[in-house]
Amino acid sequence: MMVKICGITNREDALAAVDAGASAIGFNFYRESPRYISHTGAAMIAETIPANVWKVGVFVNETPETIARISVDAGLDVAQLHGASEARGIRIWRGCQVNGLVFDQADGEVVEALLIDTPSAELYGGTGQPFDWSLAKGLPIKIIIAGGLDADNVRIAIEQAHPWGVDACSRIEKSPGMKDHEKMRKFVKAALQS
Repeated sequence: MMVKICGITNREDALAAVDAGASAIGFNFYRESPRYISHTGAAMIAETIPANVWKVGVFVNETPETIARISVDAGLDVAQLHGASEARGIRIWRGCQVNGLVFDQADGEVVEALLIDTPSAELYGGTGQPFDWSLAKGLPIKIIIAGGLDADNVRIAIEQAHPWGVDACSRIEKSPGMKDHEKMRKFVKAALQS
């Protein structure tokens, strides 16, 4: 099970996620997000993260050129794309909201996984609200479940959707962008239970 902790804004939270056993950490480069981090801030954190923990950049309506530059500067392994974002030369996780499970794929885009989140008119994730996880079961692509996950419900989500991975953010925070290390540890442990 791939376990991602998203919305990392500081080194202490990143290292706590690694210590907890996270497979990936997410940096949000969308300026409208309360979890926004600059590419230089992400780069300083990324250099302290072991190579076996993926560094994922979250992009919303961003150009391929900007994504390529930030990916190199911040040492990213994966680009998580939302909205009209496009990228080349990097692994892609395409974000979509669960309303209908329709997602736009750019011409020629090869997507490693589909990150499915709760619909919101205002946000591109980070709502803290779950959705009917069974809707994601059986899709012909690797699935990452996001939206309202924490230690109390991640096992239910896994049982209902059989995803490749899970992603948590707002429900494991003390405040936007500041993780609660105990909640984070419990989430990762619950997600990795067999």
